[in-house]
Amino acid sequence: MSLGLSLASAARSSDLPGVTTAKILEELIAGYQSALTADFDAPRDRSHRPRQIQKILNQSIRRRWRHLAEERIADVEPKIPLGKRFWALTKQEQAGIKRLFAESDTRKLLTHLKGRDDTDIVKLVDAAYWVKGCSSLGRLRFAALARIGSGSAATFCLVDLKEAVSAAAPRNKRAKMPRDNAERVVTGARALSPNLGERMVATRLLDSAVVLRELMPQDIKPDIDRLSREQAMAIARYLAGVVGRAHGRQLDRAERGEWLSDLSKNHTKLLEAPSWLWSNVVELLSIHEVAYLEHCRRFALAHEA
Repeated sequence: MSLGLSLASAARSSDLPGVTTAKILEELIAGYQSALTADFDAPRDRSHRPRQIQKILNQSIRRRWRHLAEERIADVEPKIPLGKRFWALTKQEQAGIKRLFAESDTRKLLTHLKGRDDTDIVKLVDAAYWVKGCSSLGRLRFAALARIGSGSAATFCLVDLKEAVSAAAPRNKRAKMPRDNAERVVTGARALSPNLGERMVATRLLDSAVVLRELMPQDIKPDIDRLSREQAMAIARYLAGVVGRAHGRQLDRAERGEWLSDLSKNHTKLLEAPSWLWSNVVELLSIHEVAYLEHCRRFALAHEA
């Protein structure tokens, strides 16, 4: 659902025609189902990887700190520029983030990467509230710059702090689920995408559960507004396959078969995807539009005043 909403949002904000959203969701469900039927004991077949995805992966290998800084904060200087995307913190927020970066769990997370030493000093350099779409609508969302190490060997890192809220999706009553929302998010990330999950830690900030994650130069999102309809559909199918394989690893053969059976139901004559997927994505898109405009009226205009 999250991937479908992200792809639909990207398509809507691009020059792609509206019907492309329906085609993207069809390819999404097709790629997801195909991944669930794969042999999970065999090596992964990457021959179907779209050229655009391979290009992004090739670019990511060559990226360094300056690329991340220019992309996320529009400057390589170790300072977050306040403005439309980043807002000044309150004293309470500043104090809370400063305490967070003094904790051992934060230092351990930020020093475990290759090329860093676990004894390196971690110092908060700058922080700001991050205005980042629906992820910051009335919730805690911060960007923080930290310096790791000292002297000429010091490096900088950009950290994303995001409030973890209650899950909207139902869960299996037999499954063990952390009661803390941040712990739940990190546990899920480590199960579905270990490389990402290992860069995350669950913590508390301003009496709320938050997830702390270091952003890496290699984190690149496909720029769907520059793609053709066919390219967008191919990427949707590929990314859905990645998600499907991650989900499939958490299920046994019988459970995968049962889930595949459910996914094949409720298709309409005009859409090769479950009707609930389409209706929920459309509803969430409309909710997001209303919430974003209301957010601008209540928060953004007040901030400018």
